[in-house]
Amino acid sequence: MKWKDAINDFQLFLKIERGLSQNTIVSYTRDLKKLTSFLDENEIILTPINIDDEFIQQFIYDVAKKINPKSQARIISGLRSFFDYLIFEDYRKNNPTDLIEAPKIGRKLPDTLSEDEINELIAAIDLSNPQGERNRTIIETMYSCGLRVSELITIKISDLFFDEGFIRVIGKGNKQRFVPIHFNAQKYILSYIKDIRIHINPVKGFEDTIFLNRRGKGLTRQMVFIILKDLAIKINLKKKISPHTLRHSFATHLLKNGADLRAIQQMLGHESITTTEIYVHLDKSYLKEVVELSHPRSDLNLSEEEN
Repeated sequence: MKWKDAINDFQLFLKIERGLSQNTIVSYTRDLKKLTSFLDENEIILTPINIDDEFIQQFIYDVAKKINPKSQARIISGLRSFFDYLIFEDYRKNNPTDLIEAPKIGRKLPDTLSEDEINELIAAIDLSNPQGERNRTIIETMYSCGLRVSELITIKISDLFFDEGFIRVIGKGNKQRFVPIHFNAQKYILSYIKDIRIHINPVKGFEDTIFLNRRGKGLTRQMVFIILKDLAIKINLKKKISPHTLRHSFATHLLKNGADLRAIQQMLGHESITTTEIYVHLDKSYLKEVVELSHPRSDLNLSEEEN
């Protein structure tokens, strides 16, 4: 089996069987190509079938000198998935990455904005042009619904269910979920569609896409990043922010205001509750309030106070 054929088959498996996003598939492929390049550079002839753990360790050791622990862990994870796939397809009997330990990486707490900083960003938008109205709607929608940027730029008009108070979102792995949308964001979206978008002639394939650029095409992830970056500079915000910062801020503010962690998990589209639990670390007061309200001794304390 040739590496090129194995990698192509793996890509199809990730897309069709596992339903992973294109970005994830590209990352897995890039890491596998680093392995094949390492083979070529060292003039070593090994196939996906006969490559062994000793060589994989040699490759990881070489890579480790050039990248940070987080990237090392990602590469090891990608290789492990690739060889698991080969085992699944009966090409191999063992996984050469089984004895390789990924480096320990600390859990980085995401940056967040305060509610005042969110309001400052929105207030700084120049509404004297159509793009300003669109940009305000974009930020309101991302923050109000906690969307990933990839989810935002693919929202369609047919995904709006405002009578029920929801929008349909296609998340990671093509998984569909319905997210509650605040009436304020609804108002901006309807206004943008009625007053701004109606004057744009959508390019074929983007007729149903909500957010369009001036040429009638959908926005890119980079464009949304630039919009936010320019606004941060405008208000002299010292924090390093990205579209994901709005999503983190949405979750943190919900938790702070008493939202249930399971509900936040569903709204964010997290497969595991452990991913959502990172927001508890951002707001320690949440844990204190939970203990005070839910601890079995709470009633006892209240009785003592009354006496």
